[in-house]
Amino acid sequence: MSPKLLQVELTESAVFERREGRTGESNEDAVARLRELGVRIAIDDFGTGYSSLSYLKRWRVDYLKIDRSFVRDLVTDMSDLAIVGAIIAMAHHLHIEVVAEGIEGWQQLEKLRQLGCHLAQGYLLAKPVPEEQCRRYLSGTPIHLTEERDPLVDAFEATGT
Repeated sequence: MSPKLLQVELTESAVFERREGRTGESNEDAVARLRELGVRIAIDDFGTGYSSLSYLKRWRVDYLKIDRSFVRDLVTDMSDLAIVGAIIAMAHHLHIEVVAEGIEGWQQLEKLRQLGCHLAQGYLLAKPVPEEQCRRYLSGTPIHLTEERDPLVDAFEATGT
């Protein structure tokens, strides 16, 4: 498999903690080596750990994944809205893609679009499923009525798209 097809998701604490592995290599060195191979790097649950901006300046990452704890009340909590907006703006200026985690409602999705977040994941879009069901979902194979249906699939089928 080409390394360009691989994305490694690391939590802030795993990436930004200063420690060396068994080989004496620092986390920063290990991530740099992965990037040299073409592997994409994502910082998962951004905003819940160390969130050191100096690390973002120094390290090259491809994605910041905004933790669901900020997305959950995005529409009703002005503090969450401000934090998410700031993360998105900062990431754009650093040429880092942003993924919002935990999208469960259309209002959240629309607010994130307005803020400039173009990538999202959550139950609104698809629930975690076993490998075989995922393959069928991605291939466009119809899911039988006896299986759990994804509301987004139902919406697309109802509109004919």
